[in-house]
Amino acid sequence: MEVQIISRETIKPSLPTPDHLRTYKLCLFDQLAPPFYIPIFLFYSAIDGNPGMNPDHLKESLSKALTHFYPFAGRVKDDHLTIDCNDNGVTFIEAQVASGMSFVLEEPEIEVLKQLLPCNPRQHLPHQTQSITDDQVMLAVQVNYFACGGMAIGVCISHVIADASAAANFVKVWAAVACGADNNIIEGVIYDCNSLFPPQDLSNFYRVLSPIDEKIYVQLPEDKVVTKRFLFDGYKTAALRTEMGDELSLYRPTRVEAVTALIWEALIAATAEINGISPILVVAKAVNLRKRMNPPLPQQCIGNVSFSTMISSLDVMIKNRSSLAKKIHESIKELDDDCIRKTYMGTGEWLNKLMEKACEEFEKNSKIGVFYFTSWCRFPFYETDFGCGKPLWVEGALKVNRSAIFLDTSDGEGIEAWITLTKEEMDKLEQQPGILAYSTFKPSV
Repeated sequence: MEVQIISRETIKPSLPTPDHLRTYKLCLFDQLAPPFYIPIFLFYSAIDGNPGMNPDHLKESLSKALTHFYPFAGRVKDDHLTIDCNDNGVTFIEAQVASGMSFVLEEPEIEVLKQLLPCNPRQHLPHQTQSITDDQVMLAVQVNYFACGGMAIGVCISHVIADASAAANFVKVWAAVACGADNNIIEGVIYDCNSLFPPQDLSNFYRVLSPIDEKIYVQLPEDKVVTKRFLFDGYKTAALRTEMGDELSLYRPTRVEAVTALIWEALIAATAEINGISPILVVAKAVNLRKRMNPPLPQQCIGNVSFSTMISSLDVMIKNRSSLAKKIHESIKELDDDCIRKTYMGTGEWLNKLMEKACEEFEKNSKIGVFYFTSWCRFPFYETDFGCGKPLWVEGALKVNRSAIFLDTSDGEGIEAWITLTKEEMDKLEQQPGILAYSTFKPSV
């Protein structure tokens, strides 16, 4: 697919950030965020003469939105603990795509999608020990115009300043501003998470993590892994939930719990069949903590207010998908307000103890692999209407080994899962009965 850059410029907030807001303090979860960009793809059908498709209108509305999301237009300081809200701006690129949008949508592939982004999501961002440069923007946008008249907006937001919830809210607000929304929709964007979850000295955290890091985190270069899209439509997802439910306890897994358990069951079997690799017996599941606090934090606040809970199958007597789903449900349920405050607030003593306990477990069971699940389901990506209608398709694939990203299908009933593994592991996964029964490979949009 041929993509030609036709313009590149810097968009700054429409109003200067006041001096008393020039320093934005990062929180503990921002410290722990992985050093890459969150990629978002928004696809729109062609609508002639609609102002939402006008690039000048997109730039103007982005500039207005940045006045409220002013840390996004700043730069991380050398201390790695604060953002200088200096209004240096964000990158805005326009590109012409020689082919029609159907070329992408008929059989979406991550290597094709990456051409629609303003930068490589895994482009190295400043992290802890690395130096800062002025050109490392917090936000970049690429507006792609297809030959058919359709449009795709590719967004990269630094994970240092936003998790998926914050990223979804930002693009939704940007679109609302483009449609003339007033300032009421932008309340609660900036919240003092730094006071709740103050930054900590993580040297002991990384010291404890280091001995097990190489054993369990099988991180490989992008050219050594493959990323594929699996579609679990609404009908099959509902059937899966019913199959995995327990009438005695009245438990019925959510969509995300059911699909996570199904994939985990398949991964356990697939990796056990391959000699010389660690079977995936533990998963890390990212959890949004905003609603779990008492009182809850604003759903629209920026920053990282999420963390991954580690879930082990070692103490699950029967490793089938039903028992795994219950284990996932119970582990997430434990992340209540009391647990969050004890673990992540204050001096960090609980966090260090948590890692030391995890280290002990992995030392007892050295041949353990870990897989990461992230769910973007129910985040308002499909409400991102710039005046040309809601997105035809939303995607957020990231090529990181042993990971999966879940997104809603456009009807909100099913799940699209982008899974990354080595080629050998992927071949085995695709042969597992549960995957064959409930998912579709390489579906068109």
